[in-house]
Amino acid sequence: MNENSEKQIKRYVLDSYAILAYLKEETGYEIVLNRIEEANEGKSKLFMSVLNLGEVLYIVERERGLFKAQEVLALIDELPIIIEPADRELTLAAAHIKAQCSIGYADCFATALAQQKKAVLISGDPDFEKVAEMVALEWLPQKA
Repeated sequence: MNENSEKQIKRYVLDSYAILAYLKEETGYEIVLNRIEEANEGKSKLFMSVLNLGEVLYIVERERGLFKAQEVLALIDELPIIIEPADRELTLAAAHIKAQCSIGYADCFATALAQQKKAVLISGDPDFEKVAEMVALEWLPQKA
């Protein structure tokens, strides 16, 4: 793949809201499914912060138990999502966002990752309206 075709590949960051909507087939899951299919076809790249992965897993474990959380982790590991570590650069960027905006700390990592990757952040979480000027957003419809 040459440099020009690499630049044409769309980049997306998924937050926990997007992954949970996909897993539960809630409102907007089709958008996430389409992005996953595009990534499988090499038309886009999907990223997720390891903090947002942890957020998905603690929510699933709290709601459905440890075994289900382990199943979800195995499923996510099979998806074409690049799980990004919370290195020093990303952590400092997330801290800077947190200092400016009253959004959850894990949401700050999704925002910082989207900035770092020059990616569109996919979520339905209304808190991201507070960072709409910092990062491009693709909104999932609100849950009914």
